[in-house]
Amino acid sequence: MPFSGQFPNTRLRRLRQSPWVRDLVAESSLTLKDLILPIFIRTAETAAHITSLPGVQRYALEELPALIDQINTAGITAIALFPVTPPSLKTPEGKEALKPDNLVCQAIRLIKSLNPNLGIITDVALDPYTDHGHDGLIVNHQVDNDQTIDMLCQQALNQAQAGADAIAPSDMMDGRIGVIRRFLDSHGFNQTLIISYAIKYASAFYGPFRHAIGVSTLKGLPDKKTYQLNPANANEALREVALDIQEGADMLIVKPGLPYLDVVYRVAHTFQIPTLAYQVSGEYASIMAAGQNGWIDTDQAFLESLLAFKRAGACGILTYCALRMAPYL
Repeated sequence: MPFSGQFPNTRLRRLRQSPWVRDLVAESSLTLKDLILPIFIRTAETAAHITSLPGVQRYALEELPALIDQINTAGITAIALFPVTPPSLKTPEGKEALKPDNLVCQAIRLIKSLNPNLGIITDVALDPYTDHGHDGLIVNHQVDNDQTIDMLCQQALNQAQAGADAIAPSDMMDGRIGVIRRFLDSHGFNQTLIISYAIKYASAFYGPFRHAIGVSTLKGLPDKKTYQLNPANANEALREVALDIQEGADMLIVKPGLPYLDVVYRVAHTFQIPTLAYQVSGEYASIMAAGQNGWIDTDQAFLESLLAFKRAGACGILTYCALRMAPYL
């Protein structure tokens, strides 16, 4: 029935009627400076194309100058590097991670020579380097926490010496943030950031990423559930965060992103520490696949999902769509 002249005093639609007022009262905002672009680094023997990640490729060192030019032009200010280690260099201990001339260290030095101001975040975990695909050393049929940390310290120092601005341990070993912090400090790298993957769930959404870096098949242990978080748990995630902050983490990452927006919100608002969300490969691939089939508007879906991270409290987002979204932002 019509209101017959009796209207509500408050009409929230008045704040939605024009673009200028919608922008004026927007509670969250998204800019290019919020986005971090993950980059896969390859050798000549690895293909550039990644079937499971449309629009994403692996880059050889000689291809990086053109990519960095594109990143600079777009206005992206930070990247995250992930190496694709050739099978011939993988060992049970992942010793390639400690070599100062390994692929990721070469990439760091090259990128810093091209743009010293571009922020470089590097992954600290052994899974790209081990022949079994796990993030740590397997001893007596389990991932050995403390022996793995010894390796991670050397890996972190190796990357810091190459010029990484931020070290991002993604291995989920207990106590590794504090040990790595002290190790870096003792070697003169007390200004190197530690961005902890404090919350990394044992998720099915990592599939395309694992394919991209060549660790689709795990050996020794069937999965990573003994060290990555149970998707059923949120309170445990807060305990992980509290420990990593106490141990010296400068920032945190929640991974995956969209399936765990509740965790992003709780972490950001409980601890008031800079928190990043990772829109992981499975999230990206799902949106791309739906868009390619004509089921959704791809770019609008990406923008909406990225804004959701900011609304939840994330100060930044690692996302494979960063370059794609640059014209919109």
